[in-house]
Amino acid sequence: MTPPRPRPRRSARPLPSRWCGRRARDLLAARGRAGAGRQRWAGSSPPAGGAARGGPRAGGAVMDALSRAGPRPRRAAAASPLPWGRFAAWIDCVCVVTFDLELGQAMELVYPHDFRLTEKEKTSICYLSFPDSYSGGLGDTQFSFRLRQAGGPRSSPFQDDGRYNREAPLMLQREAAHYFGYVYFRQVKDSSMRRGYFQKSLVLVSRLPYVNLFQCLLQLIAPEYFDKLEPCLEAVCNEIDQWPPPVPGQTLNLPVMGVVIQVRIPSRVDKPGSSPVKQCNQENLLPAPLVLPSVHELDLFRCFQPVLIHIQMLWELMLLGEPMVVMAPSPTMSSEMVLALTSCLAPLRYCCDFRPYFTIHDSEFKEYTTRTQAPPNIVVGVTNPFFIKTLQHWPHILRVGELRMSGDLPKQVKVKKLAKLKTLDTKPGIYTSYKTFLHKDKTLIKRLLKGIQRKRPSEVQSALLRRHLLELTQSFIIPLEHYMASLMPLQRAITPWKNPPQIRPFCQEDFMKSLEHAGPQLTCVLKGDWLGLYRRFFKSPNFDGWFRQRHREMTQKLEALHLEAICEADIVAWMKDKSEVEIVDLVLKLREKLVRARCQHLPVKEETLQRVSLYIDTIIGSLPEDLQAVLHHP
Repeated sequence: MTPPRPRPRRSARPLPSRWCGRRARDLLAARGRAGAGRQRWAGSSPPAGGAARGGPRAGGAVMDALSRAGPRPRRAAAASPLPWGRFAAWIDCVCVVTFDLELGQAMELVYPHDFRLTEKEKTSICYLSFPDSYSGGLGDTQFSFRLRQAGGPRSSPFQDDGRYNREAPLMLQREAAHYFGYVYFRQVKDSSMRRGYFQKSLVLVSRLPYVNLFQCLLQLIAPEYFDKLEPCLEAVCNEIDQWPPPVPGQTLNLPVMGVVIQVRIPSRVDKPGSSPVKQCNQENLLPAPLVLPSVHELDLFRCFQPVLIHIQMLWELMLLGEPMVVMAPSPTMSSEMVLALTSCLAPLRYCCDFRPYFTIHDSEFKEYTTRTQAPPNIVVGVTNPFFIKTLQHWPHILRVGELRMSGDLPKQVKVKKLAKLKTLDTKPGIYTSYKTFLHKDKTLIKRLLKGIQRKRPSEVQSALLRRHLLELTQSFIIPLEHYMASLMPLQRAITPWKNPPQIRPFCQEDFMKSLEHAGPQLTCVLKGDWLGLYRRFFKSPNFDGWFRQRHREMTQKLEALHLEAICEADIVAWMKDKSEVEIVDLVLKLREKLVRARCQHLPVKEETLQRVSLYIDTIIGSLPEDLQAVLHHP
């Protein structure tokens, strides 16, 4: 596209307010003042500090106007890899927590040494890295926790959070305000220790919810570390610093301590419930890789064994974001049950807070145990029986006992009234007054029971259970997705010279009417009060989180369609009867759109963005030279 020749300057005339952008008027006024200055200085040398050509541009007035004109697209500088950048793509830091006779749990080591944890974070990690005394036993224990980041946002050597979060499933996005802690705790008798016991935890602190991967990693490195200590840990961290970053959709080989862990990072475009794509090229890896079927999925059947007949109730409680306490005999069971509960809404993201393992020393302890206000929307996993008394006022409490894996179905816990939750030796059960909106799926329960009798592998049972929960969630959410899509403006309503039309507001009553002919009954056999469940869902944080995410995606789609409409328009024809103010205003708006498209990674083809850049250059080329200089100013 050949830019047209520069056109003669037009005389000023009144313009409709919709075209006269304030920034464009400021810029032209500054350019006018610069022109007047040049006339005054004609025939003489420019003042000190002035430009060698064209005068001083009104003492910076043009620059002031340009600063108000908003950002302009710039060529991205080549990013140099920062120290520990690849390591930080997976793990923020590694902590070693030990037991000190005088201090109790104490932070022995943080690696890399320059990673900054606040004192509050260190204290929380120390307490969360040890089992409560009630549940501590000899041997090795693995569990996980999640804690709130303290001290505000901080920079990370890993610079690609944006791309990962755009491409990863919502439930696997990198956390912005919380850390996950993956713990390997060892407690063994040791006569050389003053207390007679060796007690130490190795903790991987990460923003990624990859529980399977990090627990597998700990199984490899923790026993070795407890024998060889810091030199071993430093070597492992240097190996991890050579790993490729986690890219959704890719299968990665991750070497550590002579073993290659092979994982596939899930992608947002994966079909829900599909099996991971196997990598065809094994690259003749020796030794053969340790293949992890999933970086994050737990054995749902094992976790939910004692509550299988109540799976429908638990799904509803998670969907509605109800406050729940999980009381378990060990931090392993506590953390696995909480993570299993919050994952049973997939692919819907659980938008409430959750703490897989929680202790009385946590900084939020008072907030959660106060009776002066309603419990927060959170799932908390605890092991200390003291919580039975302090959390008695919570509406839903799940008490589970030790798992006994055998050929028979474990004894199923019963639903009991909260009033019975009084003593420290309270029996396992679901203590709640909640009445489910939907009926149980007896077919699923019979199928799982038959699988137990036939000794069906646990992973197959888990797949059946996960498929049931996925279909249940999809049946519930698809009508919402269809209704939300109907609020999108028609594409023909998007024109290049007007702002994109607004998304129509979500009307709950209109949605409820749509369920008569497009409700969940079309895809789900479960009967019950679906309308009541939707009305309750509208009041939950999960609806708010889902709606905000969908509205943001639709707004970005509108922005992308508007850019495409601009690219298909005849810019030169539009410019024929427009003033300089209108044209400059268009340049500024197009620059803003271009910057926003790149910064927010709008769903726009690169060729569209390049075409917008060409349009901007074409428009600027049609303007007088002095104005071109202003608009091209670096």
